[in-house]
Amino acid sequence: MSDTDPAQHPNSTEAPDLELSVIIPARNEQRSLAACLASILSQSEPGFLLGQQWELIVVNDDSTDNTRTIAAEAAATHEGVLVLDAPPLDLSANGGFTGKTNACWAGAQAARGRYLLFTDADTIHQTNDISRSLREADRHDASLLSYSPRQIVTGFWQHAVMPLIFSELASVYPPKQVNDPTSRLAAANGQFLLVERDAYFSVGGHRAVGKSVLEDVALAENIKRGSRTIRFRYAPEALATRMYWTTSEMIEGWTKNLALLFPKPVALALWRVLDILLFFSLPGAAFGLYWLQPWQRNVILLIWVRTLWRFYSRVARSNFPALDIAISILGVPFFVYLLLCSASRHRFKKTIIWKGRNYNTST
Repeated sequence: MSDTDPAQHPNSTEAPDLELSVIIPARNEQRSLAACLASILSQSEPGFLLGQQWELIVVNDDSTDNTRTIAAEAAATHEGVLVLDAPPLDLSANGGFTGKTNACWAGAQAARGRYLLFTDADTIHQTNDISRSLREADRHDASLLSYSPRQIVTGFWQHAVMPLIFSELASVYPPKQVNDPTSRLAAANGQFLLVERDAYFSVGGHRAVGKSVLEDVALAENIKRGSRTIRFRYAPEALATRMYWTTSEMIEGWTKNLALLFPKPVALALWRVLDILLFFSLPGAAFGLYWLQPWQRNVILLIWVRTLWRFYSRVARSNFPALDIAISILGVPFFVYLLLCSASRHRFKKTIIWKGRNYNTST
C-alpha cells in the first residue's frame, strides 16, 4: 500500500477492525530498518495475514537519511503496510512531546488494531513471535505486555558495560514484582510494548507521557495505576535488538536514561566504585602485606571470594553470555562514568541530547 496520511485513518473513537497494529517510530534508522521490517513482514501467516488481520505502520520521524525510502519500498510491495510522517515537533517549552512520543502518538491515532504493538526499528523479531505475544497477553489477561529482548552487542565496551546496566535494571525492576497486581512497581521496554487499544487510549497513550524521556515506563505506570494487569519479562526467544552501533552512541543513549531508570544514580556509582576497589585491592593486600599471619591472609581471601560471588551473582541477572559477565568488572569505571554523566545532565544541566535533538528535562 502506498504512503498514507494519518487523517485518512480511523481515530481512537472508532471500533477497531483489525486484530493488531504494529507501530514503528523511526528516526534515521537506515542501518537497522530493513532487517527489522523483514523480520516483521515474515510474521504474516494463514489466519494472521498482514493486511487482513493486522497492519504495519512505520512513522518517519523527520529522518535525514534513507529511513523513509526503505519504509516506502516495503509499503509499495506489501498490502497492509503504511508509511506516515510524524507531525512537526515543537521542542520549545510549549511543546508536549519528545520525538519518539510524537511519532508513537501519530501512529496510534492512525492504527486500526484491537492491540497496538510499539516496537523499535533496531529490533529483529523471531518467527511467529507477534502472534504468540497476542496469545500470551490474552492468556494472562494483560492490558500491557512488554518484552526485554536479547541484546546484540559489539566492541569491548558494550560487552563489558551492558551486562552491568541490565543487571541493575533487573534488580530495580524485578519482573515478579512488576507483574504483581498488588505492587505499585511498573516497568516496560519500548523495544517491544504490546498494549490493548482501550487501555492505551483510556490513559491518554503517548500523549499523556509526551514529555517523558522514559515514556515506556511512564506508560506502564499509567496503565497499572488504572488497575489493569501488566506483564513484563525477558524474552530472548521472541526478539533481539542492537541498541547501539558505536561507543559514542552508547554513551549518548545511557546518559539520556540512567538517571531516570535508577532512583539514586550517584549512590549506585559509589557502590560500584567500592566493588572495583575490593575486587582488586583485597588480593593485593593478602599477598602484598608480608607481615600478615596465615589466618589473616585467609580471612582477606575469604572476603575477596565473597566479593566475587556477590558481584558476579548480581551481574548474572543480566542474562548476558558468561564471557560478557566475566569481563564486566572491567566495565565498572565506564558504568560509573555513565551514571555520573546522566545525573549531571538531568540534575544540573537540565538538558539531554538524543538523535540530534536537545530536550529540556527541567519540566
